[in-house]
Amino acid sequence: MYNTLLTLSRSVFFYDKIKLADNFETRIYLMFMHFSIMMIVSKKKGKKFDQKSYDYLFYNIENNLRELGLGDVAVNKKMKDLNKILYDILLKIELEPKNDKDFIINHILISKYFSELNEQKNGRFLEFKSYFLNFFHFCFEIHLDNMVREAIKFKN
Repeated sequence: MYNTLLTLSRSVFFYDKIKLADNFETRIYLMFMHFSIMMIVSKKKGKKFDQKSYDYLFYNIENNLRELGLGDVAVNKKMKDLNKILYDILLKIELEPKNDKDFIINHILISKYFSELNEQKNGRFLEFKSYFLNFFHFCFEIHLDNMVREAIKFKN
């Protein structure tokens, strides 16, 4: 799971085409966006997302923070903040869809975490939005048992 999300978040699309800042926070936010969409797809298909996947994701993030040289207190604070951010994204990424196969992205949430995308009619925001709409539809078509493994094959 972690490696799939990391690979998706490192796509050159985000940094060359969309011009997002290439830093730790951006990659984490992108990982959370992808993870949230996978969780939403699972829910729409009537299955809870595996708690082990969630735990493993945060375990790997914690290890990366420690490798960056953060101490115990700083890691604990950062992990608490990241947990809040994931839930913020998960709960607000999707505006009310008309049906289970729709996905309507929340611009206000996106601009909160990606300041480069503040302008809703900006071409970069529209491409970003299109990417995640396509990712949602790609994941929705995959069988749930294979979604995490197959998501890495997503090409925008």
